[in-house]
Amino acid sequence: MLIATLALPLCFALAGCPSKGGGDEAGDPILIGEISSITGKEGAFGQSAHRGIVLAIEEANARGGVLGGRSLRLLTEDNQSKAGGSGTAARKLISRNKVVAILGEVVSSRSLEIASIAQLTHTPMISPASTAESVTQAGDYVFRVCFLDSFQGTVMGKFAYEMLGLRRVAILSSVSSAYSVGLAKHFKETFVGLGGTIAVEQKFAEGDKDFKAQLTAIRASGIDAIYVPAYYTETALISKQARELGLTIPLMGGDGWGSPELLEIGGAAVEGIYYSTHYSPESTAAQVVEFVSKYRERWGGETPDAFAALGYDAALLLIDSLERAGTTESAALRDAIAATRDLLGATGRTAIDENGNASKAATIMTVKNGRFTYVGEVASEPSQ
Repeated sequence: MLIATLALPLCFALAGCPSKGGGDEAGDPILIGEISSITGKEGAFGQSAHRGIVLAIEEANARGGVLGGRSLRLLTEDNQSKAGGSGTAARKLISRNKVVAILGEVVSSRSLEIASIAQLTHTPMISPASTAESVTQAGDYVFRVCFLDSFQGTVMGKFAYEMLGLRRVAILSSVSSAYSVGLAKHFKETFVGLGGTIAVEQKFAEGDKDFKAQLTAIRASGIDAIYVPAYYTETALISKQARELGLTIPLMGGDGWGSPELLEIGGAAVEGIYYSTHYSPESTAAQVVEFVSKYRERWGGETPDAFAALGYDAALLLIDSLERAGTTESAALRDAIAATRDLLGATGRTAIDENGNASKAATIMTVKNGRFTYVGEVASEPSQ
């Protein structure tokens, strides 16, 4: 489902897009593909990343475009948060629209659908926020601007043991999400390695809405907290059902919690939770203050979340790489992205390593008095 991006000169795939998409002609617009979960159960992620991408592209066009004055044109496909949709969208954008690169997806399992196609067709792909290690393992045309699950899982394992003083923790994770499986693994390894105990592990399937059986088993295990590597919809429901069962202990998770919908769905039940994420709009760093100001001005006063910031940085990386490559030719563009060492964006400085990954710091957030509140930052470690 191809959708229009506000304030950009978009065309629809069936409405006469230039056949050369990426544009070999000097005056042609450069077509960039975006695959996002604009609707569906992770729609909040996709919408935020999309707005960040739009802002970066609008800024580039306002500066006069790239490569001697060529404008950028964004073609956005909504996968509706469904499995299979991202692969279909990638094939369409690459073969029909001839995009020079793809930005997306946010969710790791859907980025994996895109990654294999991007690698096969030698189309550079930059994921804003897919943290599963396997995403960039698809090949050397696949990149990301976020940290990895190995890092944020480790960060939260240390935070739980050293900062919160927890010793017995339960894990409630998805059986089918690459993101959830990876975070659970790295949290467990770190927490146990420090001397903690994982008293019980429970599983759920994507799309589940009733978690009371798992939570009842967890309640009986006498734990201090629950680590829930999931996305905001499941997390909000789990939080509410845990409180209904009398579990008042802290819940902890990863960047998939960082959406306003977590507060809207979870209400008072998510008070006191902790999670790792990529940035905080409360940061006083100059680039964050500037980004938040520009984003609020563009999007009606809305405060950008981490996915908006990562979407912005993914587009920024692509725009910067186009300029450094001096061409839209795929191999040269790929090489320029891979050569990025010190690109300052909304989420800090991006340096792409030999595996296509970005080394970044992690931010710890909590919910206090019904709002996301900054706790602290953990410095980046080498990507694994």
